[in-house]
Amino acid sequence: MSDAALARRALRCLDLTELSDSCSDALIDRLCRKALTPHGPVAAVCVWPQFVTRARDALEGTPVRIATVVNFPRGDKDIEKVIEDAEEALGDGADEIDCVLPYDALQRGETAFVADFLSGVREVVGSGRTLKAILETGALGASDRIEAAARLAIASGADFVKTSTGKSRVSATPEAAEAILAAIRASGKPAGLKVSGGIRTLDCARTYLDLADRVMGAGWATPKTFRIGASALYESLVAAIEAPGTADR
Repeated sequence: MSDAALARRALRCLDLTELSDSCSDALIDRLCRKALTPHGPVAAVCVWPQFVTRARDALEGTPVRIATVVNFPRGDKDIEKVIEDAEEALGDGADEIDCVLPYDALQRGETAFVADFLSGVREVVGSGRTLKAILETGALGASDRIEAAARLAIASGADFVKTSTGKSRVSATPEAAEAILAAIRASGKPAGLKVSGGIRTLDCARTYLDLADRVMGAGWATPKTFRIGASALYESLVAAIEAPGTADR
């Protein structure tokens, strides 16, 4: 696949993200303008809950979905607060909820608590909208732990399993993504993978798309099953698409 074709494929799967501590209305407006590229829309924008309404208004009538985060980034909030936050975000117009799995509790062996936690968020999200479970794979460490966490997330109703918050020292890695894909394949369910954190170049995007093709089969990675959570990657993708000699690719 040419660089331009790969970049177009990755752009369609991009969750264009603004979760900086200095986020503002102006940054959200800029993010939403970027989401509607001349080369087609990205899959979603992912913003702080307080900016969901602004993003919804900016992107109303477009295919770009509005995602937000709950229990973010530490995964240590009370379930009642997380459900309240999710309900409010959905009421404001969010299409997708990216929820941090209580990974510290999971590492203490509290699997029933984690399953109940995610199931509770799933119930609030309901059908027709998307729940992504963020594992924080850098904290979980070993591939077998990551795969077990992904299996639990899928069994508890997650539509996507996401590697990372992007706020940890270790974010997405190919090894973590492969462990999640193994869990998705074993589940037999139509769950997807979202890789997030530290993905800035076309070569990085190629690594994860090639991995998805190898594990799940060519053509599996579409916006319905595969996302890349990034902001820095956007410029690299657009540059590859607009490079001289790529217009006809």
